[in-house]
Amino acid sequence: MIVEALAKVVDGHDLTIAEATAVMADIMEDRASPAQFGAFVTALRLKGETSAELAGMAQVMREKAVRVTSDRQDELVDTCGTGGDASGSFNVSTASAFVVAAAGVPVAKHGNRGMTSKCGSADVLEALGVSISLGPDAVARCIDQAGMAFMFAPAYHPAMKFAAPLRRELGIRTIFNILGPLTNPAGATRQVIGVASPAVMPVIAGALIILGAARTLVVHGDGNLDEISISGATVVHDVDGPSSSTYSIHPSDHDIAAAPRSA
Repeated sequence: MIVEALAKVVDGHDLTIAEATAVMADIMEDRASPAQFGAFVTALRLKGETSAELAGMAQVMREKAVRVTSDRQDELVDTCGTGGDASGSFNVSTASAFVVAAAGVPVAKHGNRGMTSKCGSADVLEALGVSISLGPDAVARCIDQAGMAFMFAPAYHPAMKFAAPLRRELGIRTIFNILGPLTNPAGATRQVIGVASPAVMPVIAGALIILGAARTLVVHGDGNLDEISISGATVVHDVDGPSSSTYSIHPSDHDIAAAPRSA
């Protein structure tokens, strides 16, 4: 399927959900050669990914992920970002996950090591002495008993082993950078997702609607941050079931004085 899909994308045509699903299955089941994989994700980036393409590929990743089943399934929240803002910021999503969990909302944190930031979720938790290699049963117990757990992406998406080295060799942003936040192994349907590029916000929001998200805030902060900004406005795409709305928020909305990022 990947050869046919590549030809279609190179000609500037969008893939259907079914076509995107078939291509992702080829990639994750090692039926795509390195040259085909590289050409496909590069062509897709140049064309511009669509919500249907993102949703179709995310669905395959979800199906092949190691699943976590918690007694608090319907309450789960994930806080994550796509990375790629090159800001050198610390991992805000992990710090906020502790705050959310302390407030009584169970967090199923899904993440990886830092690529463009000073540290990723896995790096922070490892430095704190947290084991990032827990299996699904242990993760479920952490969620149910402590209200928070971490799922190390490479361990929960073993089928991605075929794509991981090729992504590193390409060294450019591809659709795989925005797939991670859509493929939580615990099935969290409530999220805050930070994105580095405002152009992909409606694409992610549309994919979340297709995938059946309950409520998700897709955010992009002032200064091209994949976080909510403390120094200026943050654009929000608010996905609420089958609908979405767009608005901006500012620290002053919450009686917080804006501060420079250096602070």
